[in-house]
Amino acid sequence: MLEELLQLQEIAVEEILATNQLKALEDLRVKYLGRKSRLRNIMSSLGGLPTDQRPKIGQAAGEAQKAIQTAIASQMSLIRETEESSSYIDVTLPGRVPDLGAPHPLIRLSYELTDIFRGMGFELFEGPETEDEYHNFDALNTPKDHPARDLHDTFYLEAGGLLRTHTSTVQIRLMENRQPPIRMISLGRCYRKETVDATHHFAFHQMEGLFVDHNVSFADLKGTIEAMGRQLLGPKTQVRFRSHFFPFTEPSVEYDFSCSLCHGASKECRICKGTGWIEIAGAGMVDPAVFESVGYDPENYTGFAFGMGLERIAMIRYGIDDVRLFLENDLRFIRQFSNLR
Repeated sequence: MLEELLQLQEIAVEEILATNQLKALEDLRVKYLGRKSRLRNIMSSLGGLPTDQRPKIGQAAGEAQKAIQTAIASQMSLIRETEESSSYIDVTLPGRVPDLGAPHPLIRLSYELTDIFRGMGFELFEGPETEDEYHNFDALNTPKDHPARDLHDTFYLEAGGLLRTHTSTVQIRLMENRQPPIRMISLGRCYRKETVDATHHFAFHQMEGLFVDHNVSFADLKGTIEAMGRQLLGPKTQVRFRSHFFPFTEPSVEYDFSCSLCHGASKECRICKGTGWIEIAGAGMVDPAVFESVGYDPENYTGFAFGMGLERIAMIRYGIDDVRLFLENDLRFIRQFSNLR
């Protein structure tokens, strides 16, 4: 039995020192020191041995147990040190540079336009995207039987109201609560029932402006639009005015900017359709009927209003040929603008 204990101790210590996993080490502890282990069986049988053999066998069993416990403790410490060193963080290494966000091209453009118009004395105002028919149509000289409503077909809500088709609603709300002089801009999302393609979307962003005071003229309107276009797109940008009709302005015009994508050289340009011009939006002198709806005296005040689609201006400026890209949330598209200043 003495030789068996010495052999058991040697095998156990050798096997313990060869393992490098805590789970395997725990299994070996149970194998050699557990209740059902061979060492425990020998120690529990000491009482049945002859009296002259008990001291030697008992001493050998105790030494074997101590050697196995020492080997387990030593190997456990070594395994833990190895695991800690493998997860060690070297603080001298260069850190990971986090991905920095950047404004969406439409947000960036809205900031720049706001700065341009503030430089000309305009204030920024915002209004709700859900509107009623009065502020969206009636107060803007577009009653229910007016054919212009067909061009502003929008989304009506079950609880009542509708999604605004333009930001002109903010102009009405402001004039209802403030007397002239007014020099304001408003921007935000608008909605119309459009067939989605490269140049149209059911959701779009619009900026509008309004200037009301004594003796405001069409020349003031033209100068404002030209100053905005050239500050935004460069001094070589051309601006074109065309006669048009809007129920809330008289006289009315549409204004275009020259196409910076093809410069009028391509008949297949998806943006300007080969004309060299991109329609931005409409403008004109405020119709007296609109002033009457908000309680202004059209004999004492005149004013002009203008609007523009942010998507169309962004398409001109950045050479984007599909309006759908703005709302698809594709990071590959957005990241192209992260280095712009």
